[in-house]
Amino acid sequence: MRFTTLVAALPALASAQQDAFGQYQAQFQNFLGNFGSYIPNTGRHDPVAAAEAKAGAMKLSILTLDNWKQTLYEPVKEGQTEPEEWWILTTGGNKTCFGHCDRVEQAFNETAAKFALQTDAPHMGMLNCDDQPILCNVWSAGVGWLWAFQMLPEPAPIDIYKKRLNLTTVTSDDLVALQGKHKTEFKLEESFWHPFNGKAAEHGLSVPFAYLLWGFNLLPSWAFMLIISFFSRSMMSRRMEGHGQQQQPAGR
Repeated sequence: MRFTTLVAALPALASAQQDAFGQYQAQFQNFLGNFGSYIPNTGRHDPVAAAEAKAGAMKLSILTLDNWKQTLYEPVKEGQTEPEEWWILTTGGNKTCFGHCDRVEQAFNETAAKFALQTDAPHMGMLNCDDQPILCNVWSAGVGWLWAFQMLPEPAPIDIYKKRLNLTTVTSDDLVALQGKHKTEFKLEESFWHPFNGKAAEHGLSVPFAYLLWGFNLLPSWAFMLIISFFSRSMMSRRMEGHGQQQQPAGR
């Protein structure tokens, strides 16, 4: 009796699955129709503003997916044994930092202007994860972090130290006080995603993985529901076909 009831309910379940599938399919078709407008730029960059920042009082370099390695190696001389230190601030806008990075950017810019007057100060650079999402994925970098790169000539390994900054209280004086303390106040980066020494970088996987992660982040939540609905509908159809084949001998 229960089996008969279940069999009788199968067409209704299949119809419900059909309706749900049709709904998600319509959303998917609408998504494809507007696909170009959904794709963000993987590398927004203003070369004029970047050149002005580098040549100005702050001597601040803006990192992109295309220039970050060249920029970090630029001051390193052949045969150099003492590392060139770079401080890179990972920041963002409304998308990645929800508008909370203004204070830390101001503190970092003020620090860059102070360091520009010193001969032994770190080189200064900035990475905006709103503008450069792929590069932030390559580094596995979140916003509000200070990265201290110890650059040596290739192919020497590169030590990187990181420190999470307080976005609401940090000041330029706080950053200046960190100078020369990367080994005590920072955390040594030793992960799989290390931009230079990590396994992902060694095997050339960091950039493909970064694009893959970026692509997954583009998918709206209903796209996953469409996939689930598709597989559920397929399984229900197979069950109904199997039940029909079992009834044929009895009918004969």
